[in-house]
Amino acid sequence: MAKKIMIMGLPGSGKTTLSSHLKKILRADWINADKVRNKYKDWDFSKKGVLRQAKRMRDIAIKSRKKFVIADFICPFKKGREIFKPDYLVWMDTIQKGRHPTFDKTFQKPKKYDLRLLDKNLKINLIQLSDLILGYKWKSKKETSQMLGRFQPWHKGHRKLFEKSLINTGQVFIMVKDVHGIADNPYNFKLVKEKIEKDLYYFRKRFKIKLVPNISEINFGRKVGYKIKKINLGKKIERISATKIRRKLRKTGKLKLKTN
Repeated sequence: MAKKIMIMGLPGSGKTTLSSHLKKILRADWINADKVRNKYKDWDFSKKGVLRQAKRMRDIAIKSRKKFVIADFICPFKKGREIFKPDYLVWMDTIQKGRHPTFDKTFQKPKKYDLRLLDKNLKINLIQLSDLILGYKWKSKKETSQMLGRFQPWHKGHRKLFEKSLINTGQVFIMVKDVHGIADNPYNFKLVKEKIEKDLYYFRKRFKIKLVPNISEINFGRKVGYKIKKINLGKKIERISATKIRRKLRKTGKLKLKTN
């Protein structure tokens, strides 16, 4: 029997776009709620109608002879998700309000899910989904991006740099400079590592973290087998400052670590 992948979320959250690309990666069957609804023409916005749609999507899915079947639909009720019984539940939590106000009020956010996607970054979302379903094995001989920094603390700007680096090569080696206790660097390697691992949990097989000396120069004498590349993150992201974050954390009492 095919593994059922439910991609759910409010109307306009990006379910259909994601499903159409995931179908190619998994070579899966794809059941689109709009096409099913247009075929049977008995759709309504009542809870009964929504649950009827969930049952119908399930019945179509279990007939698939492929290894995977993708079903993308709103599925706003917990009961509907119980009816469909997905092997993987993916929640597109990318918007606060959908195209149909009815569902904004009735939508029951899932408490249990396999993957929660918070933005419509298609390439990154596909990496997360393929890793969830197919897995990923780190390959030391594969081309790899390197990130070098203090990460005091790891913040949204670092996350965006990681994502762009990941898209470029598929895996990232994060090098944390050994600067704890020097000037205003309050976080030790253990805390930095924990924060990175928590933020990048869904990419956990795509990166490695290592403590390195306080590297202040990267020197080379001729053309070598790698690129030193500046990635454009945009002015909004590049304005994020770890110094300002530390100052705010101290002001609110959330940072009490001492520095030398």
